[in-house]
Amino acid sequence: MKLSGAKTYIATTDAARCRRMFRDVPRFLECCRQCPSYGKSWGCPPLAPEIEDAPQKYSLAEIVVLKVNTPEGLRIDDSQAFLRPYRAELESTLLRLEEETGGRAFSYVGECLHCPAGTCTRPEGLPCRHPELVRPSLEAYGFDIGAMTKDLFGLELLWGRDGFAPEYLVLAGAVFYNP
Repeated sequence: MKLSGAKTYIATTDAARCRRMFRDVPRFLECCRQCPSYGKSWGCPPLAPEIEDAPQKYSLAEIVVLKVNTPEGLRIDDSQAFLRPYRAELESTLLRLEEETGGRAFSYVGECLHCPAGTCTRPEGLPCRHPELVRPSLEAYGFDIGAMTKDLFGLELLWGRDGFAPEYLVLAGAVFYNP
């Protein structure tokens, strides 16, 4: 990845191991249900059954993680705007890998990068404007990013305090594919 202030971690792992070790659909679906974006974005659950089964179809997973150093004093409320270029770079990488492998990309959780905030067509029951670009997150599929990043990279997720972002933030995505 090209952006400064970030370190890229990549691991190729057995997809069955990844599902067994890091996937807990009921736990993370319940977390998703608590989010105000639940059912309001094409990147969020509930997912269509054919999409929900996507991780089961593949034997390998390429996990791509960005550890992004945050500037001192970054407010949590400003973190999405700060992360936007890093997210765009990560999503571009994941879509390129998806095309190269014939697999399925899983992107980073958060607001969609492709439509202005609050304009997703999903609440109106209309199709996604950018289905070629939007991929649900690993969390939407029940994956525990904290356990995954710790196991594969020794990388702990940090949480903000008193309205400020931690010293770094982690963006995680993956491409599941067959060799």
